[in-house]
Amino acid sequence: HPSESGFTTDVLALYDWVKARSGNSSILFWGHSLGTGVATNAARKLQEERGVQADAVILESPYTNIREAAANIPITKIYRQFPGFEYLILDSMARAGMFFRSDENVKVLGCPLLILHAEDDGVLPPKLGRKLYETAHKAYKDKAKVKFITFPKKLGLGHDYISFNPELPALVK
Repeated sequence: HPSESGFTTDVLALYDWVKARSGNSSILFWGHSLGTGVATNAARKLQEERGVQADAVILESPYTNIREAAANIPITKIYRQFPGFEYLILDSMARAGMFFRSDENVKVLGCPLLILHAEDDGVLPPKLGRKLYETAHKAYKDKAKVKFITFPKKLGLGHDYISFNPELPALVK
């Protein structure tokens, strides 16, 4: 069964495989949506357990933690008013061992961190990306290592299409 620790272990195994074959090339953790929690978990574990900082972490359409994400995704709006919503929906992730605490992870990272969010994201509200940025910016000693880029609604990038923005390679660089 998929698990948070299993995802993190898989990413670190992939990191090791790439690192062994990349020479001195930079290796970035890039997560999108649910994968942003996996990316911050892997970067933190790499740093704390191996004493190695990721070259950078890029978070596309992120959230703070899975509980807050579930509480804010638009599809849950109609259910939030019903008794038991927190227990049945929000607490079910915790009972399954799924936390994806990016908000806690970014507090201990020291590598460059880039957060990307579209203003018209209909899945994960941009306020979660901004909140994650504010948490990281407050925690980082070197504030210049933390960046937050929003993409205006008029671009129509939503939740899934930031990678289609032709300016993205330059922004990442």
